[in-house]
Amino acid sequence: MDIYTTQTAAELLKGNSYAGRGIIIGKSADGKRAMTVYFIMGRSQNSRNRIFAEKDNGEVIIYPHDYSKVEDPSLIIYSPIRVYENKLIVTNGDQTDTIYDALADGKTFEDALDTREFEPDRPNWTPRISGMLTFDKGDFKYKMSILKSADADGSACNRFTYSYSPIAGVGHFIHTYVCDGNPLPTFQGEPERLSIPNDIEEFAKEVWESLNEENKISLYARSVDLESGEVWNVMINKHEA
Repeated sequence: MDIYTTQTAAELLKGNSYAGRGIIIGKSADGKRAMTVYFIMGRSQNSRNRIFAEKDNGEVIIYPHDYSKVEDPSLIIYSPIRVYENKLIVTNGDQTDTIYDALADGKTFEDALDTREFEPDRPNWTPRISGMLTFDKGDFKYKMSILKSADADGSACNRFTYSYSPIAGVGHFIHTYVCDGNPLPTFQGEPERLSIPNDIEEFAKEVWESLNEENKISLYARSVDLESGEVWNVMINKHEA
């Protein structure tokens, strides 16, 4: 496959029973909107017992669907999306807050993530994946990061950051796991190139319908008009479908 080939979300996800948690960032095909999608999947009852909720300030929170079934809240309840000034932060854990606080202190995306590492869930050592969109002068740029274990023992953390200049119709997709397994195999290589349509609802539906029916939990998608700043959000919760 050519290195500049883009695949659809369906081509990248269908047939993969467990991609874990995923972040997609890119620019709409007409070049008018920044697009981002975040989804979560789960295999255990604790992981599946979650829903997304929106706050008035544009942030997203993950809550238990049924509080009586919560076993361990430490790695499943967090804010995956926060906004700081002209920056939109999206991550798969509480490093969202780490990045937000670092920006407020005049530090960078990379500075923040240098203080964090993969999740302590032996033997999977789930990677922390993060993204940040920075809006400026009618356009944006974006970064993606993955923090993952250097070995099967979790003895060290390797940190990878990717910086992108957006191209109309093109996005990048990073997810926590290659596929299902025991232990779960950590995502490998650079974020995957995928095609981005114009309509955020269409895109959210494509991603959601491509996720494994048994393991998918929730999805949140956001589109930002680069000229007006107008925001469109799409939220899908399996427990509320």
